[in-house]
Amino acid sequence: MRQVTQRLKNGQIQIAEVPRPTVTPDSVLVDVRASLVSAGTERSTVEAARQSLIGKARARPDQARQVLDKARRDGLRATLDTVRTRLDQPSPLGYSSAGVMVEAGARVSGLRPGDRVACAGAGHAVHAELNQVPANLCARLPDTVSFEAGAFATVGSIALHAVRQAQTSIGERIAVIGLGLVGQLACRLLLAAGCVVVGVDLDPELVERARQAGVQWASVRSQLTDADLPTSAADCDAILITAATSSDDPVELAAALARDRARIVVVGDVGMKLPRSPYYGKELELRLSRSYGRSHPRGLAATSS
Repeated sequence: MRQVTQRLKNGQIQIAEVPRPTVTPDSVLVDVRASLVSAGTERSTVEAARQSLIGKARARPDQARQVLDKARRDGLRATLDTVRTRLDQPSPLGYSSAGVMVEAGARVSGLRPGDRVACAGAGHAVHAELNQVPANLCARLPDTVSFEAGAFATVGSIALHAVRQAQTSIGERIAVIGLGLVGQLACRLLLAAGCVVVGVDLDPELVERARQAGVQWASVRSQLTDADLPTSAADCDAILITAATSSDDPVELAAALARDRARIVVVGDVGMKLPRSPYYGKELELRLSRSYGRSHPRGLAATSS
């Protein structure tokens, strides 16, 4: 079968012929009809793969430490052989798709062949003709929802779980820093929940898109100064950080936008060097949003409505 892969050595993307996956007791086999390309997550993955070894180490210091630990434990030659083998192997892309289930594992219940499903999970819901996906990462797709819409369920679930972590209430002012796909979906969920939404991004086009979706106040980051925020953007009850950057600016801006004892939820991969003074002075509460938690089926319903 065909699958979209990239080589971690140089970031080269190709459509490769790979063996057909086999079902396990707790998984299902899905004939993929639509697969979402995540412009943010997948682009950063590809760009990281195209970097030099030094660039890769800077981009992923956690993996660099693992390599150093292995070198100390197993020696330099064995470590180099392992790294070269890993970099030469094709790596799958994608984490959100939809299709028709064709086979179920022996311990799977609640799903059966022929069901239309939305699928989630890096390494599982990849860009391929057939996917082997753990059953708990699948949700039945209503007949009224297209495969194309169902392929957005994972991203919608990530946004929904972030909103749940923020514990928002009707009428609260909620800021969303980072208006990419997850941020845009979070804005729509917050609007549907009766919140007043503030949006911030570096890209004027994404800011305008948020405005068109109904966000009450949206601005390009460069037009904001932490010391002189407009009244309509300040004193937020909660802030969702859905950006992706190594900079600490999102967590610093979140503190500036927050009222006393506000809730700050970090969704994206951002710098986490918190400025002590505003976080301490306002008694801010920092929360993390871990992927989509229990929100995958609910996210499917919200994304497709």
